[in-house]
Amino acid sequence: MSLGPLESSSNISSTFLLSGIPGLEHMHIWISIPLCFIYLVSILGNCTILFIIKTEPSLHEPMYLFLSMLAVTDLGLSLCTLPTVLGIFWIGARDIGHDACFAQLFFIHCLSFLESSVLLSMAFDRFVAICRPLHYASILTNTVIGRIGLVSLGRSVALIFPLPFMLKRFSYCGSALLSHSYCLHQEVMKLACADIKANSIYGMFVIVSTVGVDSLLILFSYALILRTVLSIASRAERFKALNTCVSHICAVLLFYTPMIGLSIIHRFGNKAPHLVQVIMGFVYLLAPPLMNPIVYSVKTKQIRDRVAHVFCC
Repeated sequence: MSLGPLESSSNISSTFLLSGIPGLEHMHIWISIPLCFIYLVSILGNCTILFIIKTEPSLHEPMYLFLSMLAVTDLGLSLCTLPTVLGIFWIGARDIGHDACFAQLFFIHCLSFLESSVLLSMAFDRFVAICRPLHYASILTNTVIGRIGLVSLGRSVALIFPLPFMLKRFSYCGSALLSHSYCLHQEVMKLACADIKANSIYGMFVIVSTVGVDSLLILFSYALILRTVLSIASRAERFKALNTCVSHICAVLLFYTPMIGLSIIHRFGNKAPHLVQVIMGFVYLLAPPLMNPIVYSVKTKQIRDRVAHVFCC
C-alpha cells in the first residue's frame, strides 16, 4: 500500500507509539499480572528444557538437540518483546525510538523465521527416524546437526538483515501509532511517508521463501511419514511411530497458525477490528514459547521423567 507524498517537517515523527489493549487502558496494570506469569513460565520452561538436555547425557540425541534449538529460539522471542510489553502495561511507556524499533523487529522476525527452520529440521528428524531408522545415527550426526543449525541461522539473518536499513531510509509522519506492543516490519512500513512497494514485495518474498517453503516441506515430510507408518503391519507399532510425532505436530500448529493468521490480517484484513489484531499478535509471540516446553514435557517421557526428577528432588 503506498502512502501519500512526504508531509511537512512539522508532521515528521521521531518515535513510534506502541499500543496496549484498546479500550482497556484502565485495566493494563491488572492485565500485566497474567502477562508476567506467561513470560515467567515461558522463560523458566525453556531454561528447564535446556538445563535437562545439557545435563542428561542420554538426551544428547538428534531429536533433543533440535528441541534445545527450539527452546533457545523461544527464549529469545520472549526476551525480545518482554521490555516493551511490560513497559506499556506497567508504566504506560508507549514511545519507542526508530532505531530501537528497527532493532526489535529485526530480532523478532529473525527468531521467528529461525523457529520455522528449526521446526522443518525437526520434521526431517522424524522422517529419518521413522522412514530410515537403520541410517538414523549415520545421517544425523552431531556435525550434520550443527551445520543444519548454522545454515538455519544464516538464512534467517541474511533475509532479515536488509529490513532495518530499508525502513531507516524513510521518514515517518502522522500519528506513528502501531497496533501492537512491539514492532513488526509489515506494520512499521505502512507509517512511512513514501512509496513502500519495494518493502512490501521484499517482505512477501521473505515470507514465501521461509514460512511458505518450510511449511510445504513439513507437509511433504509428514506425507512420507504417514505412507511409511501405514505400511507397518502391527497396529501397536503404527501407533508408537505416530506418537513420537505428536509433540512436533503441536509445535508446528502453535507456530504457523497464529503467524499465518496475523500475516493475513496485516496484509488483507484492513477492516478487521483492532482488538483482533492485538490478540492475534499476543498469541503469535507468546503462545509458542509458553506451550512448547509444556507440550514436550507432557508428551515426551524422557523429558517428563527428568523434569519430575529435577523438581521433586
